[in-house]
Amino acid sequence: MCPMGPLSSNEGPALRVQSAVSHPAKTRPMSSENESLTYRAAGVDIDAGNAVVERIKPLVKKTFRPEVMGGLGGFGGLFDLSGKYAEPVLVSGTDGVGTKLKLAQELNRHDTIGIDLVGMCVNDVLVQGAEPLFFLDYFATGKLDVETTVAVVGGIARGCELAGCALIGGETAEMPDMYPPGEYDLAGFTVGAVEKSRMVDGSAIVAGDVVLGVASSGPHSNGYSLIRRILARAGSPLGDKLGGATLGDALMAPTTIYVKAMLQLHRESPVHGMAHITGGGLTENIIRVVPDGLGIALESSAWTLPPVFDWLQREGNVAQQEMWRTFNCGIGFTVLLPRDAVADATRMLAAHGLASWPIGEVVRASGDERVRIA
Repeated sequence: MCPMGPLSSNEGPALRVQSAVSHPAKTRPMSSENESLTYRAAGVDIDAGNAVVERIKPLVKKTFRPEVMGGLGGFGGLFDLSGKYAEPVLVSGTDGVGTKLKLAQELNRHDTIGIDLVGMCVNDVLVQGAEPLFFLDYFATGKLDVETTVAVVGGIARGCELAGCALIGGETAEMPDMYPPGEYDLAGFTVGAVEKSRMVDGSAIVAGDVVLGVASSGPHSNGYSLIRRILARAGSPLGDKLGGATLGDALMAPTTIYVKAMLQLHRESPVHGMAHITGGGLTENIIRVVPDGLGIALESSAWTLPPVFDWLQREGNVAQQEMWRTFNCGIGFTVLLPRDAVADATRMLAAHGLASWPIGEVVRASGDERVRIA
């Protein structure tokens, strides 16, 4: 195993590969007592792991920041925080990409799933106002495929570039008998930091604040168990055209990484709260940052539902409330701020290529109902 990122053979300063092997399958022929056994014969190819490391080294080094200490190959990644913060608060997060992996493997499209992995982690720590500093990944597979692994790690490196964080470590595990041929699993981990005085904890939120919704690129990495069930019912028409692209393209669009835009917004605007719209959708995520006694009222007509969500709702006969609590429905991130700050915030986000709309406001809670979507 190695302290680097997903994909076989780690990346980052800690670039080491070690694989784990399960007990041999009963169908394998028994070896004679005098036969010399090897790790390769047990199903683990160390040479392939080393080949991956050499291929990903330049990708990983492109993500390094000045605070990264040491080079590639150590047992742990080093990051120097001295002189950067007066009272730093570290904010950590971990996530995966769920069963979107199954779709990536079905379509043999491995170059963007790493962006999803980074996005799901860094967008979470961003909610507290934290700048993601570094990222680590875990990649596990039954049989290491060099091209697939390099593609996945390349996506992770690209995601780190988009987020401005360093890919400082990772782990690649080749585990025969644990995964079917062609399958792999991913997990990601990030650490960010924010000045204690600049933390965004929702305590500044007041009734009348506007909920500014920021566009998503699609379902991001949530709801794919339902999506795959809908696809199966519809006959998996992944090549069908949908809004200028194919359905497969729409479903595989990588998670938008909001870091650089939101950090600038946090510096320049009175941001009272932020929420990353992930599992739980619009119904359950925004309210997580709103103080007790307050609620949110959203207006669904404030933005246009992207075609992919129209297709999912129609083909799956999904109830509206189920859509709200499963998918982001075109809103991948929200910012809660005073009404007089909305126009400037919208212009600034547009400069980063992000569409946004006022989609609701903070209201006094009415009984147990804290979220209303009309």
